[in-house]
Amino acid sequence: LSRHAALWALKGVVIDRLSVARIAAGLAVAWNTANDAILATGQQLLINDPTRLDGVRVIGVDEHVWSHTRRRSKYVTVIIDLTPIRDGTGPSRLLDMVPGRSKKVFKTWLEGQTAQFRDGVEVVAMDGFSGFKTATAEELPEATAVMDPFHVVALAGEKIDQCRQRVQQATLGHRGRSGDPLYGIRRVLHTGADLLTDKQITRLKAVFARDEHVEVEATWGIYQRIVAAYRHPDRASGKKALQAVIDDLTQEVPTQLTELITLGRTLKRRALDVLAYFDHPGTSNGPTEAI
Repeated sequence: LSRHAALWALKGVVIDRLSVARIAAGLAVAWNTANDAILATGQQLLINDPTRLDGVRVIGVDEHVWSHTRRRSKYVTVIIDLTPIRDGTGPSRLLDMVPGRSKKVFKTWLEGQTAQFRDGVEVVAMDGFSGFKTATAEELPEATAVMDPFHVVALAGEKIDQCRQRVQQATLGHRGRSGDPLYGIRRVLHTGADLLTDKQITRLKAVFARDEHVEVEATWGIYQRIVAAYRHPDRASGKKALQAVIDDLTQEVPTQLTELITLGRTLKRRALDVLAYFDHPGTSNGPTEAI
């Protein structure tokens, strides 16, 4: 293929979101011919660009389920440039995708970058996976690790589900079914308190009025405090509110609230990373999840 044809094919895939089959039909060539040209041109113009990583100061790292079969490694590690999001200059940008999910995978990727790149990274947004945290500490000792709100809130929401399911089994002896009180509010429990309608508030009060649901209510209360801390318009006040939640979860929590105990252990272990978000606003792995 001519250089012009290969460039047209690359733009068709990257910009216009055309399939390789459509590109091949447009060029009247075989699928493999078009695909090879697109990969080679993309490698030359996009991946091998020596300036591609210039100016990257904030990155996001997360795992993604790439393959849903047992024949190959199912996970890849995704690295995203979040600098434009933090600066408000544009969308996030995909930097790389590496097969596997481990400390070694991310550490090896960081080792493969230039010293100039590593020295320029100021913040790394991540989830609760300790491997990403350790790799960051070893390869980017001057960078700040941030456990972003997306994953903190998701972790707290997971504890609500686990508590609801446990209480469901203890009180009714089966999984949630249509008509069961706790099953009926499973989605409402994940809604921020300030967004609840009057009808939803009435449903919650009716379920929480039953003594056997007190553990769900307590777990829901912690979830709402975490959400409210992140939504606080003043970052210093939000940070103080979330610190209070962490302190409460690491003190005398009743033994029956097993989900809150495990949540408290995680938040205590990663407290510096969790609270660092308030000092680095806009550092969220939400764009990483989107990509």
